[in-house]
Amino acid sequence: MFDHKELLTRILCDSLPPVTADGAYLFGQTRDNQESVFLSAQELISRALVRRILISDAEPKSGYPGRHAWWAALTAHGVSGSVIEEVPVEPTGTLNTLIEAEALIRHARKKGYRSIVVTAAPFHQERAFITAVSASLSAHPDLRLYSYPGSALAWDDQVVHSQGTVSATRAGLISSEQERIIKYQGKGDLVSCSQVLSYLRKRDACRQSEPAP
Repeated sequence: MFDHKELLTRILCDSLPPVTADGAYLFGQTRDNQESVFLSAQELISRALVRRILISDAEPKSGYPGRHAWWAALTAHGVSGSVIEEVPVEPTGTLNTLIEAEALIRHARKKGYRSIVVTAAPFHQERAFITAVSASLSAHPDLRLYSYPGSALAWDDQVVHSQGTVSATRAGLISSEQERIIKYQGKGDLVSCSQVLSYLRKRDACRQSEPAP
């Protein structure tokens, strides 16, 4: 229980790398929640905290409006198309957090990226980050992942989430996200909270080797 409380706090209040990160990946959200990650992408780019914004190349499916819609929305938020990069996930019949995370890690490894910021809607952020760390530990353990939640939207609004199949208030989605974390950890799809904490401690111990910005 203590590990989970510490991990949740660190995920929601993570430090960023001392140098500009290679990119920020925006986990797919439904139209109801996508503004959250767009606002954070806008901030990350405007403050030069990341070099590029990464999004899934998926067509509209599983509640995700699709890459074309996200390109248009991001550019409308002032994010230049020159810094938007697609992460290959197609062909896929569905889109979920694990599929996205595994595609992200493959892409980062292929591109030689060293640091990626993970961004999702706040109620989804913990599961998205744990899933990304789980995929990284399996396929690209040297990648440094950082957590930067999407901007908070009205918590009591009724929204659609989880591949477009779950409807609840954003506040109401918090408990179902926690249930999913426990379920997927039990299945072995996600590493434990203590393993993610160990990952974070190792990541932060390496900060001393980073050049000054």
